[in-house]
Amino acid sequence: MSFDLDAYLARIKLPARPTLDEHGLAAVQRAHRLHIPFENLDIRLGRGIRIDSESVFAKLVTAKRGGYCFEQNRLFLDALTELGFTARTLLARVLLGATGTPGLTHMLLLVTIDGQEWIADAGFGGSYAPPMPLVAGAEATAPDGALFRLIEDERGWVLIRNGPIGATDGRGGSGAVDQYSFLLTEVAQADLDMSNHWTATAPGTRFVDMAIVSIALPTGYAALNDRKYGRHAGGVDTMAQIDDPRVYRLRLSMMFGIDLSAEDVAALGLF
Repeated sequence: MSFDLDAYLARIKLPARPTLDEHGLAAVQRAHRLHIPFENLDIRLGRGIRIDSESVFAKLVTAKRGGYCFEQNRLFLDALTELGFTARTLLARVLLGATGTPGLTHMLLLVTIDGQEWIADAGFGGSYAPPMPLVAGAEATAPDGALFRLIEDERGWVLIRNGPIGATDGRGGSGAVDQYSFLLTEVAQADLDMSNHWTATAPGTRFVDMAIVSIALPTGYAALNDRKYGRHAGGVDTMAQIDDPRVYRLRLSMMFGIDLSAEDVAALGLF
């Protein structure tokens, strides 16, 4: 497909083409996460997840929905490529709440700028990390105040977060918490297809069992896990339990920009 860059930039409300450097990369990723919510609602609605470029663009840009990592970072990769960045996909193991060795169920990007490799991720629903140089010990501070750090150990590269739990989807805890680990192995489309299929269909797993929505805020984060709503903004946490499907539908629209019909909200099976 021919990527409609103007439509994408309008979707993420980025007023001008970014510079082809780390500042431009950060600007695109930040705008993307501020305006395209993370969500898995189509899994709960029995519609499945398609991660080809055309389907992802139609859903996240044209239809103004959100998606989870395989959708978000497919769109992000297509946009960066159209802009002129050099980028490729990586697969990661999500360490939050994991026991043993988790599967490769997260997709992120490796971007090369003037010979330096950076990790970039517009699709991690647990929290928001700015792009970071692929250097052991590299650190970056997110707008919510969380400090992210990259280390290298026997697991490969590991992203660690230390910040307020209110600016996450509720997993993890206080102090330094491992987010995910990854290797720099080349990833084929078949690898992404297999990982996406398992993540979207495996019984008893998070994305199959829960309705999950989140979005980055200018100085925080908002998340909706089933009927539990949490918001962290300006250092203040707000928590609420939603008991009315009409309130849930309104919160989806006003906070996350997702417009579902009353029938679709009922089909989520939350009420």
